[in-house]
Amino acid sequence: MTDIHSIRHSLAPELNKLNDLIAERLRSSNPLINDVISRYLSQKGKQLRPMMVILTARILGACDPDRVITSGASIEMLHNASLIHDDVIDQSSTRHGMPTINAMWDNHIAVLVGDYFVSTALQLVITTGDLRAVNTIASLGRLLSTGEMDQINIATNHSISEEAYFEIITHKTASLFIACVEMGAYASDATREQLDIMRRFACLFGQCFQIKDDIFDYFHSESLGKPTGNDLREGKVTLPLIHALKATDHPRCAEMNALVSRDGLSDEEIATLIDYAIEAGGIEYADATLMRLRNEAAAVLSSLGDVDTTPLLSLLDYIIARDM
Repeated sequence: MTDIHSIRHSLAPELNKLNDLIAERLRSSNPLINDVISRYLSQKGKQLRPMMVILTARILGACDPDRVITSGASIEMLHNASLIHDDVIDQSSTRHGMPTINAMWDNHIAVLVGDYFVSTALQLVITTGDLRAVNTIASLGRLLSTGEMDQINIATNHSISEEAYFEIITHKTASLFIACVEMGAYASDATREQLDIMRRFACLFGQCFQIKDDIFDYFHSESLGKPTGNDLREGKVTLPLIHALKATDHPRCAEMNALVSRDGLSDEEIATLIDYAIEAGGIEYADATLMRLRNEAAAVLSSLGDVDTTPLLSLLDYIIARDM
């Protein structure tokens, strides 16, 4: 498996500058804001999004490192804002084993801090002087919200197709990775052709990321930030079950289609649907889809020509191979 630590090590100088810039920009005259943010920033995730900004800029030959760092920092702040707000919506008390802001303080403070991150991200991206970058950051929140609202709407109507699933994950997950490569490309003065290639790659990358996350929900693990079957508790039907529900030759198919359309599934009913998705080949189908998308992404990157795309492919292989 590709080692995320070796990728991070190669980007350490840029990531250190980026994290210093984030801390500096988020510093406030308000002691409570400083306390909340200091605790939050001490629990850094893998920082895949700023890594993708930096790697894109490297591949496309960026000549202004400060602009790259600024672009990556604004993306990371907006991403963190979305996580903080998600934790409030989902009433999550932990994320990756650590207490959330809403758990340590309350929802009111968490929402305000999330908004503070959004505003600071916008202020920071303006310093690039590139209206395209400003537009990317300003549009991203709209896309993320649209994806979540689409998912809620479909869950309410108990109707989901594979096509609709991919549209949702493109909005709610892939859009953020697309924004990352846009920011890296803008900082590199990339051509229109290069930008289009990177956008397509990032879309496939984001789809792979979300499919892998969705697969995790079918297996028990103490290390996950959410309980197994949580998607179904929220009415969200993901790729493994979507495929299994189309297995009309399976003797339980009709029964499971009727079950998934009910409101307020019990834990026992959720466990039944999870077992069925696994039994009917849903996980194998999702894994095969991941490999198909991965190969497509590699082919897309190869069209960039004579540049070393190995780091981005390594990052893609990492998110596909990661375990729970």
